[in-house]
Amino acid sequence: MERAGGVTPVVSPFAQVRDGGNLLTRAGLALPAVDQDDFVVRYAAGPAEVVDHLRAMGESNAVQQRQRYLGKDVPLAAAAAYSNMFGSEVDGSVQATYQVMYLAGWSPHEAQQRPAKRGSATVSFQELATGLVDSGKATGGSTG
Repeated sequence: MERAGGVTPVVSPFAQVRDGGNLLTRAGLALPAVDQDDFVVRYAAGPAEVVDHLRAMGESNAVQQRQRYLGKDVPLAAAAAYSNMFGSEVDGSVQATYQVMYLAGWSPHEAQQRPAKRGSATVSFQELATGLVDSGKATGGSTG
């Protein structure tokens, strides 16, 4: 996993919602569903408390070929930058945002519903929307 110039990544890759859905599909699960919540946490003790919390959650670097040694100046510089970017001038606390992803999928079964084949629709979305407006089940409106 070496990058140009002999540099290796120092943080684990960040997963996106689409990555979770793709993972479920590649695993052969049907009807994949993915959701994400964001949690903002404020730490009174500063960046060192954030790092302690991350380690307690098992969120240390999971990259297999990671750099195993950091000089003494790197954590100090990182803490100063983090405090500058996310710190409160009032009480000296810092905040961190955690994204929690939920994944769900079903083991395929022959009786399970399946999506229709692409292009098999008999009504366009425009016709559907017009029908809903005409029947009073939806209101027409401009989106522009």
